[in-house]
Amino acid sequence: MNIELFDFDLPKESIALRPVVPRDSARMLVVGQHPVLQDQTVTDLPDFLEAGDVLVFNDTRVIPGRLTGRRGEAKIELTLHKRESATTWRVFAKPARKARENDIIDFDGLKATVIAVGEEGERTVRFDIPGVEMSSALEAHGVMPLPPYIASQRPVDEQDKIDYQTIYARSDGAVAAPTAGLHYTPELISRLDAKGIKRAVITLHVGAGTFLPVKVDNTDDHKMHSEWGEITPETASVLNTARGRGKRIVSVGTTSLRLLESAADEVGIIHPFSGDTDIFIKPGYRFKAVDALMTNFHLPKSTLFMLVSAFAGLDVMQEAYKHAVNGDYRFYSYGDSSLLFPAGDTK
Repeated sequence: MNIELFDFDLPKESIALRPVVPRDSARMLVVGQHPVLQDQTVTDLPDFLEAGDVLVFNDTRVIPGRLTGRRGEAKIELTLHKRESATTWRVFAKPARKARENDIIDFDGLKATVIAVGEEGERTVRFDIPGVEMSSALEAHGVMPLPPYIASQRPVDEQDKIDYQTIYARSDGAVAAPTAGLHYTPELISRLDAKGIKRAVITLHVGAGTFLPVKVDNTDDHKMHSEWGEITPETASVLNTARGRGKRIVSVGTTSLRLLESAADEVGIIHPFSGDTDIFIKPGYRFKAVDALMTNFHLPKSTLFMLVSAFAGLDVMQEAYKHAVNGDYRFYSYGDSSLLFPAGDTK
């Protein structure tokens, strides 16, 4: 498909630089019910779900994965995006030409050696510390890897350590937040529990590749970066049992959706999963595992806007985003939410 189909105009002032407080007071555009577009808030989420439906959360925890160091006199910024071992990471280097194979980059005492050179600014680096010290080293030398559309407009600060993390984050490894989950509060979860809506947890370590622009003219030519994920046998059983009882699987975020669809077979059975996925979902894809999707508003021409267009319909999502822009919804990671249902789902 032509990439221009997924373009839209977005005023700069629509980009949220801070989240609303409290988190669940964000607006939520419900898409695909009757009427097709409904202006709600995240606190209304329980009203659109039924007892026995299962919300699937991604419990990945964002690490301080952006580092600024030097190779000699050259200043180099690394953004981690995929862990290969305890001390070896694939990264995006900026400027990439300054990070050549065998170069040593010094981050104020923390050193890393470039051991491989990839395409489009990707490098593989090995940090010169014991594996058990990696987490504390990142805490000491790194900053939260806010998306470029926020970090280019203001500096990262201490508040971002709280704001750019879900309240249920447990598993270290992401360098981008599963932003749909940023809207959840203990109060909202209590209301969902009280209605009998179930919760399940999976893990997908979101990489910085999620922010990379699509540089091809046709979606068939785009290559996705892989990310590591896991669905336990126990979680797979919970989800399959719910679906067998006619209940819905509601993905909290595109990250959860991509992993669920990676683990599902052709008849919709979700299998245990542990490994990498580079699934690319675009219009024409047949969804097998997910019945509804909660997600923030995404960038023009992005793989995530392609995904939501595949889920709810391209025409529908074009109208939904036009409605959101005209209605002053807040976009992107710290912005408002949407709850999407596939075309024809009026349950």
